[in-house]
Amino acid sequence: MTRFDWQNPYPTTRLPVFARNIVSTSQPLAAQAGLRMLWKGGNAIDAAIAAAAALTVVEPVSCGLGGDAFALVWDGTKLHGLNASGVAPAAWNVDYFRRRYGEANGLAKKPTRGWDAATVPGVIAGWEALHGKFGSLPFADLLEPAIELAERGHAVASVVAHKWAAAVPDLRNQPGFAAAFMPNGRAPDVSELVRLPGHAKTLRLLAEQGPRAFYEGEIAERIAAFAREGDGAMTVADLRNYRADWVEPIAKDYRGYTVHEIPPNGQGIAALIALGILEQFDLGALPLDGIESQHLQIEAMKLAFADVYRYVADPRAMEVTPREMLDPAYLAQRAKLIDPRRATQFTFGMPKAGGTIYLSAADERGMMVSFIQSNYMGFGSGVVVPDLGISLQNRGYGFSTDPRSPNVVEGGKRPFHTIIPAFLTQRVDGRDEAVMSFGVMGGDMQPQGHLQSVVRMLDYGQQPQAACDAPRWKVNRDFTIDIESTLDAGCARALAERGHVIKSIDDPYMDFGSGQYIWRLDRNEPERGYVAASDSRRDGLAAGF
Repeated sequence: MTRFDWQNPYPTTRLPVFARNIVSTSQPLAAQAGLRMLWKGGNAIDAAIAAAAALTVVEPVSCGLGGDAFALVWDGTKLHGLNASGVAPAAWNVDYFRRRYGEANGLAKKPTRGWDAATVPGVIAGWEALHGKFGSLPFADLLEPAIELAERGHAVASVVAHKWAAAVPDLRNQPGFAAAFMPNGRAPDVSELVRLPGHAKTLRLLAEQGPRAFYEGEIAERIAAFAREGDGAMTVADLRNYRADWVEPIAKDYRGYTVHEIPPNGQGIAALIALGILEQFDLGALPLDGIESQHLQIEAMKLAFADVYRYVADPRAMEVTPREMLDPAYLAQRAKLIDPRRATQFTFGMPKAGGTIYLSAADERGMMVSFIQSNYMGFGSGVVVPDLGISLQNRGYGFSTDPRSPNVVEGGKRPFHTIIPAFLTQRVDGRDEAVMSFGVMGGDMQPQGHLQSVVRMLDYGQQPQAACDAPRWKVNRDFTIDIESTLDAGCARALAERGHVIKSIDDPYMDFGSGQYIWRLDRNEPERGYVAASDSRRDGLAAGF
């Protein structure tokens, strides 16, 4: 049993929630949708799918029926990984983009939005796989709350309304967007009632015909027809051939626990690399929010990203394996590159060859689910299939058009992916015990949020809600640093003095992510249940009974 300091030194509107059955999400109505399934006798998987479906309705600025998903599932004795990220349409390759969009700096250009940014949606196949392996209630039951929310409408929450309005100028002219998401010619105001009838129609079809109907039935035909109309490459065959994959999680030991992530094509390995580097330092002996601890964490994250951006891709195309990237001797070598007194601009090493929502659910029988789904960049591609409310992601933007890159675009291939669920276990008497289901949303912030949260809880004993509320930093692609406005001003000045190039950002929703955590209180006393946290940077809620 871990003994937390239950005090919270940071300004917050949230308190930790204690219960034997818990759902923690970024939107209260979605958390309640999950609880409805637990009240009906369902398990944590049923709750997670119901919450995820509801989130496509109440937080469309982050996820939709045309998004992607990943999950880590603790079934009571073992951890399972699911990759439900989509693949490129068969017609995609470098020449395809060069013909359509020309070149820049010798490489084919690719669009950020529109049909040629959308890979095959994986999220519905993810729900299908989770329900087929672990679900206990009928699939149709799981969609009931989402259907009700889409048909009857819901009052738009504060953070969602803000992001909705911010997205409209860029997306209003994308195919189908205005009809679906600008019913009055604009984004909805806070508390305005919004109904999504097309969305409800698709959910009802899935409830009646099963989730495979998205890929092989009327829905698939409608998606493909709209793609042809918009000169997109996605076909019925692309949809029909898609399946989510069960995968073996990757892991790294840290401070007597084991942190688990989904393997590439996701970036979860970045958190494990950074933690492996930080294992070489006694962080717990340094002040929690002081310059020495923050500097080491930032430098470890920069080292991790230097390797991740060079090597991570669809695993079939990677030059090195995750095992090689996580080799303890290699990480110890990388740790020696950190100068405790100065920021460094790192390059990738040479391992020895051989817009998003996150939710968590746990039930009193011991099942825990770490689940994440996303459109990417808010609403994603901006393309919405008419009368069906299917908002397609833009994960194709994650591909490279450099033929030398392991992440180069190719039909049937998965792109580099930002969304990552995480899980924490501990080895006790020769067996693994579940400890925490957790995740942090927000693009490249995700592995950085994992790192900062794990360090706060395991090195410093902060309770989950305090670790959730604590000020964050973020390493950017160019290795500059964003810092949250709540970070101690003295620490911020000291980081700059050590050579970190700092920006101050006041948009916590995207730039510093949003987490949900569920921690098992005591394996020896299961009746105590769990403690859950929900990030105050969004409209979220941890709720239980």
